[in-house]
Amino acid sequence: MKPAKIAVICIAAVAAIGLALVVRAMGSSSGAPAATAVAAVEAVPMAKVLVAAKNLEPGSRLTDADLTWKDWPIAEVNPVFITDGSVPIPGVAAEGAAKEAKPADDKVKKAEDAAARVSRAATALATGGAKADYIGAVVREPILAGEPIVARKIVRAGDSGFMAAYLEPGMRAMAIRVTVETAAGGFILPGDRADVLLTRQVKMPAGSASGEDTKFVSATVMQNVKVLAIDQATRAADDAQAVVGATATLEISGRDAEVLALAKSEGELSLVLRSYADTAGPSGRTPAATRRSDAAANVVRVYREGEAEAVVVR
Repeated sequence: MKPAKIAVICIAAVAAIGLALVVRAMGSSSGAPAATAVAAVEAVPMAKVLVAAKNLEPGSRLTDADLTWKDWPIAEVNPVFITDGSVPIPGVAAEGAAKEAKPADDKVKKAEDAAARVSRAATALATGGAKADYIGAVVREPILAGEPIVARKIVRAGDSGFMAAYLEPGMRAMAIRVTVETAAGGFILPGDRADVLLTRQVKMPAGSASGEDTKFVSATVMQNVKVLAIDQATRAADDAQAVVGATATLEISGRDAEVLALAKSEGELSLVLRSYADTAGPSGRTPAATRRSDAAANVVRVYREGEAEAVVVR
């Protein structure tokens, strides 16, 4: 074979190899965009919304078990929903402040976001987050399981209408004046059960054996009634062992309210604290509270050996 042909074959082989390498390089470089072109579906931004863990009826008092956090798409979060504040909700923040804010550097912004998340997490661990703020509130309207908690359907302590929502159906709230001495030294707290004791002065009929014109008598007019509040406090502080106030609000029936109002006008009322183990009995007025208002009707004249003796019946 002539040297010229050998040189042509060698050049053609080298050219073929070079062309193959070029084609291969082009193929590998075009594969990268193809791989990145298949982008994964972006995750929908979610926020934590406070919802009912079960069906809640009007008048029920919220406990920790009644509330839970639920993931909710940020785009669907209503401004009236209660969130944990872990992510910003569009439309909730002031638009004016957002317009005046200058765009920050990406690295600085990421650092601030990380610091904010750590701060919110620490606050949630220390205070229980926004959820703890609604424990103890009273349900005003029916709330279904999984339904977001909104302000118009609940009444928080201190809000207008809290006491009316907290009362059991058919019950009334009535306040009586108390002191440290007449309220078990201040150890009667909201939520406790107590008896109401009436101490009054009655006139003795002429010719009584004691020779006295008046006499003090006492009787239990209400038993096992629930104490709703001491003054305006419907819940004692976590570390409070006693609450001293000038009034105590009791939960009683409509008929019992009439009896208690009469007892208030007859003498001094005292609250007697009941044990937690003694709260399962009947609640309301006692047989002694149905007595006639005329003091003389409670005095029976007993004759012994020709002598009359007046006995007060309680």
